[in-house]
Amino acid sequence: MPVTTHSSQLPTPQDPEDDTPAPAATAHPEPPSPESPTTESPTTESPSPEPPATEAPAAETPSAQSSPAESPTAESPTAQSPTAEAPSAASPSTKALAAEGEPAASSEPSESADSTEPAPASPAESADSAGSKPRGFRARVSYWRGWRGLYPGVARVVWWTATVVSLVLVFGALSLPNRLFALHLSRFVRLPGEAIIGAAVLLALPRRPRVAVAALAGAALGALTIVNLLDMQFVEYLGRPFDLVLDWTLLDDAQSYVADSMGGTVALAASIGLVLLVVLIMAVMALATVRLSGILVRDTRRATRGTLIAGTVWITCSVLGVQYAALPVASDQVVNTLTSEARRVRATIQDEATFGKVARSDTFGATPAAQLVPDLRGKDVIFTFIESYGRSAIEDPGMAPGVDETLDTSTAALTKAGFSAKSGWLTSATYGGSSWLGHSTTLSGLWVDTQQRYRTVMASDHLSLTKVFQKTGAWDTVGIMPGVQKGWPEQKFYGLDKVYNAFQMGYQGPKFSWSTMPDQYALEAFQRLEHGRTDRDKPLMSEIILTSSHQPWAPIPKMVGWDELGDGSVFDSIEAAGEKASDVIADSAKSKKEYGKSIQYSVTALTQWLERYGTDDTVLVFLGDHQPISRVSGNNASRDVPVSIVAKDPKVLDKIATWNWTDGLKPAHDAPVWKMSSFRDRFLKAYGSTPHPSTG
Repeated sequence: MPVTTHSSQLPTPQDPEDDTPAPAATAHPEPPSPESPTTESPTTESPSPEPPATEAPAAETPSAQSSPAESPTAESPTAQSPTAEAPSAASPSTKALAAEGEPAASSEPSESADSTEPAPASPAESADSAGSKPRGFRARVSYWRGWRGLYPGVARVVWWTATVVSLVLVFGALSLPNRLFALHLSRFVRLPGEAIIGAAVLLALPRRPRVAVAALAGAALGALTIVNLLDMQFVEYLGRPFDLVLDWTLLDDAQSYVADSMGGTVALAASIGLVLLVVLIMAVMALATVRLSGILVRDTRRATRGTLIAGTVWITCSVLGVQYAALPVASDQVVNTLTSEARRVRATIQDEATFGKVARSDTFGATPAAQLVPDLRGKDVIFTFIESYGRSAIEDPGMAPGVDETLDTSTAALTKAGFSAKSGWLTSATYGGSSWLGHSTTLSGLWVDTQQRYRTVMASDHLSLTKVFQKTGAWDTVGIMPGVQKGWPEQKFYGLDKVYNAFQMGYQGPKFSWSTMPDQYALEAFQRLEHGRTDRDKPLMSEIILTSSHQPWAPIPKMVGWDELGDGSVFDSIEAAGEKASDVIADSAKSKKEYGKSIQYSVTALTQWLERYGTDDTVLVFLGDHQPISRVSGNNASRDVPVSIVAKDPKVLDKIATWNWTDGLKPAHDAPVWKMSSFRDRFLKAYGSTPHPSTG
């Protein structure tokens, strides 16, 4: 027979926000337990009290997770009192960490004047508690939470500071240009489209993939920042961006340059600092991106709405072409940079194969020896490169007055000694540095503007201008290379029977920053070792590289009496009294001034040597290898360098009369400008060489 229940025995409706379990309805009430106080009759309905505003759900408290069987006091009034439930209340800082996906640590029970002494824990519970004591990372998280609770004001400042720094780093990296002259504040007030796409992707990912993707994206953004910084420096010093395929080897040359200019200790410290900086940039960018991703998902609804609004604004600004400070507000800097780098890498790879075919083809490759430079037979021919001797030295108002005066004075002195000169302009294949590219372009007749092309040319059988003289068998060939301090396999390509490097000219004086010896001494050594020899049965063809005008242009040598040079010790006091490289290298005005002085010195040393030791059969061809860095020549400077041919025999200059070059050592502003790679063929044709092409 069914049991009929009265309405007073039905379950009491429970408040949805009340965590206190309602008494179960039974057909036959049981007597009260002796272990708990007597409760009111089920028929009496009493409203459940509202929980405190900060009270956490019962599922998060240790007491809610324990069964009555595990704790004798689980149903005691003390366990159900508000004071006993206080440990489950989450502090704001704990909620913030939980929202960021960090593991929650157990809270210690708070003491209150109204709370009663808790019952002693059973041995099983004590062992449980000791085994679950946080260690390692969890211990550090627990400590951090406790610290934030003790110093909420400081914690708030640290939180906001870290967040703002992360925003600045990420948005700064997304907007960073790869040109130093473009580094203006207006660049950083644009809306990066990549940030909007990144936010959308991160919002769609679960926690672990989100953290991994954010860290990877941050590290990639750090790597891109490093490439942009390298681009800035390469454009500043070499007039071109960094090549991801070819230019890593130049970093070793840069380290050597710093060591030679400012000392080995500075170079070592700079190298270590550079490595640490690279690691730091990538690590900090990864941490910043992860932090922002954690903040982003704290309120996904609001973050999604903001991302959609930002995307709409970006598209609108892009379509309407909205600009600020002459720059588009809708920025896609990262995409443009990656696209540009990808094109450059692809072009580099394609160029290797294409240029290899060009290098194997030579207009004079099959010309018989007897048909090469017949109009220069019997002449001592000297090809001289003056480091960083560019058009700016002659035409820039800050440097031109001193250099022009030196050129005019030297022209007059050479004229008095019976020499004549003609001058023009060549457009160099390099800028600011990488002098070997200028040398090889001039002497090979090929446009050698990358390290890959340089290696290809040096490994080829292409006929260099200097090797032409060796091929004829009518000249002895020699190289004076004060800048060479190690093995130099290029000697074979240039066709030099003998090469004197920095250690083979007897110099015992001081180095002048990067330059191992003053130009005056190198020229005197050339005279002593080769040009002044009387036992020679052939004329001499020489290649000379002068280095005193190499950056950082401090200290600069001064001219001394030619008879006083000795072993170079005379330069000790001059070097000690000169400017310090560290004082000049970072000062644009000083660099420009000292650069001008260095060109004056090199030109004076060369022309005085010619006055003193030149003969009726001497033919001097001298030119610059490239312009100085943009800090000296300017951001919009050309790549033009002066070139001059000087001789006593009027027939030598008559051969180039059709070139329309300017008389004297200073080319006119409107004198002809040729690509540097065209000089070899023009020179060979002018002096009687007959073209016989070879195809390799």
